[in-house]
Amino acid sequence: MDDHEHSDNGDHTHHDHSDPGVSDEPNEIADDREVDRVEQGILEEEGEDAEKVEEEIHERTEHEMGNGADGHGDGHDGHGGMHEGHEQMFRRRFFVSTLLSIPVLLYSETLQGWLGFTVPAFPGSEWINPVFAVIVFAYGGVPFLRMAAPELEDRSPGMMTLISMAITVAFIYSLASVVFPTQSAFFWELVTLIDIMLLGHWIEMRSVRRASSALDELAKLMPDTAERITESGDIEEVPVSELSEGDLVLVRPGASVPSDGVVEDGDSDVNESMITGESRPVSKEPGDEVIGGTVNGDGSLRVRIGATGDETTLAGIMRLVEEAQESKSKTQVLADRAAGWLFYVAVAAAVVTAIAWTVAISFDATVIERVVTVLVIACPHALGLAIPLVVAINTSLAARNGMLVRDRIAMEEARNLDAIIFDKTGTLTEGEHGVVGMETIDGVDEDDALALAAAVESDSEHMIARAIRQAADERGIDAPDADDFEAMKGRGVRAMVDDDEIYVGGPNLLNHLDSDVPGTLQTFAKEAGENAQTVVYLVREGELIAAFAMADVIREESYRVVDALHELGIEVAMLTGDSQDVADAVADELGIDTVFAEVLPEDKDEKVQELQDQGKLVAMVGDGVNDAPALTRADVGIAIGSGTDVAVQSADVILVQNNPMDVVRLVKLSKASYRKMQENIVWAAGYNVFAIPLAAGVLAPIGILLSPAVGALLMSLSTVIVAINAQLLRRTDLSVPGLPGVSPPGQARPAD
Repeated sequence: MDDHEHSDNGDHTHHDHSDPGVSDEPNEIADDREVDRVEQGILEEEGEDAEKVEEEIHERTEHEMGNGADGHGDGHDGHGGMHEGHEQMFRRRFFVSTLLSIPVLLYSETLQGWLGFTVPAFPGSEWINPVFAVIVFAYGGVPFLRMAAPELEDRSPGMMTLISMAITVAFIYSLASVVFPTQSAFFWELVTLIDIMLLGHWIEMRSVRRASSALDELAKLMPDTAERITESGDIEEVPVSELSEGDLVLVRPGASVPSDGVVEDGDSDVNESMITGESRPVSKEPGDEVIGGTVNGDGSLRVRIGATGDETTLAGIMRLVEEAQESKSKTQVLADRAAGWLFYVAVAAAVVTAIAWTVAISFDATVIERVVTVLVIACPHALGLAIPLVVAINTSLAARNGMLVRDRIAMEEARNLDAIIFDKTGTLTEGEHGVVGMETIDGVDEDDALALAAAVESDSEHMIARAIRQAADERGIDAPDADDFEAMKGRGVRAMVDDDEIYVGGPNLLNHLDSDVPGTLQTFAKEAGENAQTVVYLVREGELIAAFAMADVIREESYRVVDALHELGIEVAMLTGDSQDVADAVADELGIDTVFAEVLPEDKDEKVQELQDQGKLVAMVGDGVNDAPALTRADVGIAIGSGTDVAVQSADVILVQNNPMDVVRLVKLSKASYRKMQENIVWAAGYNVFAIPLAAGVLAPIGILLSPAVGALLMSLSTVIVAINAQLLRRTDLSVPGLPGVSPPGQARPAD
């Protein structure tokens, strides 16, 4: 409502949104798209589930197109839906392949000898292993072969190439052993290898799958329809996509503004916080500009459309989010790097083995068996689980402590952060105004003054009214009854309290009443203005008796988090759309290093880039739609859980407990998880480094030769060690250290 006068902290004029630039690594983006294309082809083979995913993608895309988003979300919806389908695909293939592997394990002579059991033989039972192994390979193994193709085309072999090489060699050799009997076959190793790789991939997809629906959430801010006023004055409901520049639309109380434009008639407060970050509703009157997607207050507005589709502020933010997502360079996972190295090691070892054994004993079946053993043992059972297991435990441990991790690469990067940028409104501050100061004239008690103000504001839902009532509640003050309430537009409110006429309002109220301001209240108002605080006055029977200073209240946790990050050697910056005075006041209070004030949405993205250009690894902590491009651009995007949906969807980590102190825990967990990943890679790759030379026969002259069966046993042992080591991550102490001036924000909780 318009009961109180308040200043507009920024001119929210529509600006053209410059293109922040495309990715500097087009080849890597093309490679990612090729991998996505191959994986989508596999997903489509899944039948009804894939069709369902595609239908959902189509429906969401049509919704965005209808909202004038020009289809910006198309690629992202397809990407998010595809990865959701991948998780289900690998889960299904893992369970089916594992079930089909049971007969192979039961009829494996090697396992029967190790475990001392036998199973009944029957005519044709000798075909159980090859038949079921072929089925498992075709159903569970072929997807890895297809996903290895982009790696080979890019000449950057990784995990998929290494897996594909091992299962293909084991498959061909095992089938050949049926026709040309050899000392051993690899049927049981083949199926278990495929099962474990499917399990690892399923865990990986579930743990790190990132639902790229930020653009969906942005599109939802736009209404589906608008009420257009015709030349004859009639009102017609039309889709927003049909609006054109120059159209006149009616925006009713509580409705969303359908597109950018200028108010031609009407007065109202418009909530722009989800777009501009401005913490207070902005008063709008004829001549003022409004932004599409913002929410109208209690008054009706007639708006002349000035921009539609791609030209709107919201579309500009959507474009920035999309471009920021694309601009992120491809970061290979540690395990994939290790797999790439192992691929070359295995191929080189196989070539050397073939040459050495051929020279030593001439070419025969023994040489082939040695080469096959080397290539199969090179396949990383343990390496395939080394990272996914840590990620899964990391995700659980983080969630138990109020952090939802959506991007594992960002979690890895958090350990090396140089700077963390915090959005002000709703992150470092409460996002709602409160009474931060009070002054009364001689003879008037503060509690009595607050009681009178609360009485007058008892029926108002204006944010200043809520702040005054909350201040009274915090002091345990019971407000007296008020009647004959009157709203004075642009000046304040009036009511009768105990037969006294009481006014509450801003400076315009004093001009209206022609009231003199006592010296003590003048000094108070001047100091409040210097601190960028809003001053509200209390007038009783024409006499000015008290003044209240209003400001967006700083969170108690903000003091602790800034101190803690400084102790960790991390620079703290603040980013806000508020005025420089407001930003400087908050920064001085908290001891923040760098301040970016009066920043428009597109500039927030640029400020993050500015710090990155200085060679710093940057995290962004925010909660508003206007933070979405910056959250995505940052090396680590952290959203406050109470923030808007789009901020959550654009972030890498979500602080669900709405406690910025959890940023410190995030850094600590990142360090512990990365260390555990390194340890697991050492254990997993160490097995290969040890086993490959033995399989090649380097110790054959002294009678030591690693058989395929023993190699499989060592492979299993390595997998068990990696799994146990990953579980030790649960013991990580995430309690915040007792830094000077820093109070622990509660007891850390273990993972499930």
